[in-house]
Amino acid sequence: MKLCDLRPAEGSTKKRKRKGRGHGSGLVKTAGRGSKGQRSRSGGTKGVQFEGGQTPWYRRLPHLRGISNRSRPIAIFRKEYEIVNVTKLNQFEENSIITPDELIEAGLIRKSKCGVKILGQGELKKPLTVKAHKFSRSALEKIGAIGGKAEVI
Repeated sequence: MKLCDLRPAEGSTKKRKRKGRGHGSGLVKTAGRGSKGQRSRSGGTKGVQFEGGQTPWYRRLPHLRGISNRSRPIAIFRKEYEIVNVTKLNQFEENSIITPDELIEAGLIRKSKCGVKILGQGELKKPLTVKAHKFSRSALEKIGAIGGKAEVI
């Protein structure tokens, strides 16, 4: 068997109907479109957005102008910090200095968007010097209680 010998199974394919091409086509008068009506005419379909004459949804929605924090569901001026809990810092060695770069290398954060915020969930077991952009009050207490330092960058 060769590639040129390959044929589809008999009866599995049909020739397409050439509509509106004279008597020999078998679709003479209305070309298979039925009779009368919008859909029988050429170009006789409305767009996907057409709602039968009802005011379409894109005209019913209020038009928002300009950019402000209140006009959009996502606050565009908000600073999003990468978050690290105090418990995760236990994997570092005692008395080491932890910066955002160290956190990226350890895989605790991907990259600092607007900065890093340390939260106070869990327990810290080693004294560490932590340098971050923000700290929660409970994180500051836990780092200070064990003899570490919290420095705001």
